[in-house]
Amino acid sequence: MKAWLNGRLLDSPRDPAVNVLDHGIVVGDGVFETVAVVDGRPFALTRHLERLMRSAEGLGIGRPDLDLVRTGVAATCEGQDMPFGRIRITVTSGEGPLGSPRGDGPQTVIVVTEPAERAASVSSIVTVPWVRNERGALAGLKTTSYAENALMVEYARARGGSEAVMANTRGELCEGTGSNIMYAIDGQLVTPTLESGCLAGVTRALAIEWLGAELDVVERDAPIEVLQEADEVILLGTTRNVQAIERVDDREVPAPGPLARAAQEIWARAQAQQIDP
Repeated sequence: MKAWLNGRLLDSPRDPAVNVLDHGIVVGDGVFETVAVVDGRPFALTRHLERLMRSAEGLGIGRPDLDLVRTGVAATCEGQDMPFGRIRITVTSGEGPLGSPRGDGPQTVIVVTEPAERAASVSSIVTVPWVRNERGALAGLKTTSYAENALMVEYARARGGSEAVMANTRGELCEGTGSNIMYAIDGQLVTPTLESGCLAGVTRALAIEWLGAELDVVERDAPIEVLQEADEVILLGTTRNVQAIERVDDREVPAPGPLARAAQEIWARAQAQQIDP
């Protein structure tokens, strides 16, 4: 693992480094991206940096210096043996007061890169009793205010799931805490629209493009109960890629089913051909 902060590679990723008054710590005032490393190289980095920019502008903390971020990515990847790994890029509004108003100092930019285990091709999910507010101030932004997600995923883990999936305030299927969701009904792959309040996932966008070239893929909103009748369920995410789901709450689902298997094959083939699609 290597860590980089504001232009400086740290001697150790556990060295004291961030100001205790950083607004990212005080109130979670920041944005982030998680980028997969495939064979030592960041995958879809440009798309992730574009979303980082959109999130920062949407949060109102200013435009991050993407050239500086790329420098941090290169510095933390160099010298690490990573058939697979993850890069965490965090940008906060910088030092601020002990309250919600922001300070006027420079942003804090952090990059941490580490080797990682590939996710299993099959997993399970748990639906949670809380909802995503599709009309909230942070809807569609990938911010560091993740305590709600942490609570949800721990709820799911306590019930045997690897991910928590939630509805929005209208009762429609929305997303996982760190993933988008797709399901199969009558030979068609369906994923919620961005109007549901789900994050515009990088893997989601690529899956719609890549899978849609060979399979019937649509964006459509439906009640969360659709998961109880879906023929197959799939999670989409940076480190999950295309992951088949074998259990939704107490319901067993065939996994990987024929569409999930085809989707995984299409994804693997396309990813191997394009490191920065």
